[in-house]
Order: sequence, then C-alpha cells, then structure tokens
Amino acid sequence: MLRPLLLLLVLANLVFYAWRSGSLADISFAPVVESEPQRLSQQIDPDTLHILLPAEAAQLLQNVAHSNASQCLEAGVFSEAEAGVLRASLNAGVAPERWLIEPSTEPARWIIYMGKYDSAQTVAKKRTELRRLNIKAESVSNAQLEPGLSLGSFDSQASAEADLQRISKRGVNTAKVILAQPERSGQKLKLAAVDAQLQAQLDTLKLPLAGKTLKACR
Repeated sequence: MLRPLLLLLVLANLVFYAWRSGSLADISFAPVVESEPQRLSQQIDPDTLHILLPAEAAQLLQNVAHSNASQCLEAGVFSEAEAGVLRASLNAGVAPERWLIEPSTEPARWIIYMGKYDSAQTVAKKRTELRRLNIKAESVSNAQLEPGLSLGSFDSQASAEADLQRISKRGVNTAKVILAQPERSGQKLKLAAVDAQLQAQLDTLKLPLAGKTLKACR
C-alpha cells in the first residue's frame, strides 16, 4: 500500500521540478516568467520621449492636414491645337484618371475700366486716389488695355453698368464699362484633386498652358 503511494509522490516531485525548470515549456506547461527579455526590449525609454507643447501639436496636425489636402484646379479655354499639345504632355507624366480635357465655353466678361494711361506712374497715382475712396482697383489682364485699371469684373453688361453708377456717386467720373473678353468656346483642362504628389508631377512636367494659369475650379 505504501509503495504505490511513494512512487506517486516521487513522480509528482519529478513533474513539479520539470515544470519549475521550464523543461515542459514545449508543451505549454511552464511557469510565467516575470522578467521576459522581449518585454524589456519593448519598453519605452523615457529619455527618448518629447512632450509636444500645444502650439507644436497644432502645427503638426496642420502639416498633416496640408499634406493630405487636395484642391480642384482648371485652366482654359484652349484651342484644339493647344489642347492637343497639352494632352500629349499630360499623357507622358500623369495618370489618365487624374485629369480631364473637355469642351467648354467661357462666358463673356465686362469690366469697369479706367485707362489707358500714359505711364505706370499715372496708374500708381490713380490707385492711390481710388484707395482713398475705398474702391478696390486691379491691373487689367488684357495687354491691349494696359496701362489701365479694372474696378470690377462682371458676367453681364447690366451688372457692370449698375456697379458703375454706384461708384460714380463716390466721385469716380472717368471709368467706363467695356467688354474685356467675348464669349469663347474651346477645351478646358480640369484637375479634380490636386494633392502634393500631383502638384510635384505638374511642376516637373511644366505643362504647356499657352499663357494661361491653373486656377481654382468655379
């Protein structure tokens, strides 16, 4: 009776020793190690931490948002020949799903115009006079109207005439409404989502825009 009990006790001690020494780890029967080397290697060294100030955190978030932001840009209108050259350039360096050249009609534009003046000095003098009247003046984009000033751009002659009457009451007597650009039909380039990556590609390509510039989509 005592002999089986003694053998069972010896066997239990052998199993406990094997468990305690980790000899049975291969069968997932081993004590939990309190100080695992891999856990120590994964601990964060507090000396390498940098606590961001509120301003630094805000700037970091702004930089991330800016890098992920995209905008819609367009240019035109182009003639068929200009659009052909532009299309070939885009095909060479930009994925086809990132751009679109499509038929477009650019409406006529009227401006309230002051000019032509005899010199840039006269233009600067007129700008100063208009600034005193709190009237915004911009340079004209049509070379045939330079040197001169635009006091506003409108999509109809009636709107331009109405605004001319308004500013005339404030002492502007030499301005007039003129047709700055007649209606034009052609091809328009549209880039629906220009992000940092696409902008870098466009800068490298130096697109042949025939004197036109990329602007925010309307």
